[in-house]
Amino acid sequence: MERIEQLRQQVLVLKCQTGDRLAWDDLYRQYNPSLGYYLRRLMGNDVLAEDVQQEVWLTVVRNIARLKSPEAFTVWLYRIARTRAMDRLQSKTWHAELIEETTEPVDASEDESFSPEDAARVHAGLAMLPAAHREVLLLRFMEDLSYEQVAQVIGSSVGTIRSRIHYAKGALRRQLEKDHE
Repeated sequence: MERIEQLRQQVLVLKCQTGDRLAWDDLYRQYNPSLGYYLRRLMGNDVLAEDVQQEVWLTVVRNIARLKSPEAFTVWLYRIARTRAMDRLQSKTWHAELIEETTEPVDASEDESFSPEDAARVHAGLAMLPAAHREVLLLRFMEDLSYEQVAQVIGSSVGTIRSRIHYAKGALRRQLEKDHE
C-alpha cells in the first residue's frame, strides 16, 4: 500500500472512530468487496460467508473506537473476519485442516503475462486447495497484505507464513497443471 493511501486509510479510520457517517460509508465501500471475496473463498459457502461478513461489520462498528492504532485497521479487520469464519465453520462441524510446514521456501520468479482466462483458472484452482493454503494466498496476493500482516491475521510466525505460502503456491501450480491437462 502506498504511503499516501496508508495515510488516507488512517484518517478514514480516525473519522469513523469519531462517528463520521460519511467516513463509515467510505470505509465500507473500500473494504467490503475484498472482505466478501476473502470470506467466500475461505468458507466455500456464499450464504455462510455473507452472514459472517455482516457479523464482521457489526463487530467493527461496535469496536472501532477501541482500535488504538488506525494503521492496524486492515489486519484488525481480517483478524476479526478470520476468527468469525473459523468459529462459524467449527460450529457447523466443518473443520479447516491447518498444516504447519517448517521448511523455508525459495520464491519462484513471477510470470508477467496474465490473461483473464488465467485469472479464471486461478480462482477455480484456489477453490480446490485446502483452506490453510487458500487463506494465505488470498491474504497475501488478493488482499495485498505483507507477510507480517498475514502472520498477524492468522496468528502464526512470519516464517510459518512464508513456508505456508511457498507450499500453497506449489499446490496451486500443481492444481493448475492438472486442470490444464
